[in-house]
Amino acid sequence: MYARRRHAYFAMMGTCIGLFVLAWSVVRLWSMPVAVGMCVVAMVIPPLAAIVANRRGPDDRWWDDPSGDTRSDEWWDELDGRKRRP
Repeated sequence: MYARRRHAYFAMMGTCIGLFVLAWSVVRLWSMPVAVGMCVVAMVIPPLAAIVANRRGPDDRWWDDPSGDTRSDEWWDELDGRKRRP
């Protein structure tokens, strides 16, 4: 899961950089409004890439993983009202 999200993130950010470079090195020579539009699209991509890279998959476990410290895990399980996992 992590590798797929990482690949998607880098593909989106590569597209973002490509749009900026293409807009201001080539497209602006023919049409300034199209170049500005490409930059607006490129501006929207980084937040979406961050969301894609940081979303939690169905198999991901974050906060409920045991830490390895049995006393700490027992204490947190007691606070959460959970029974101890075998």
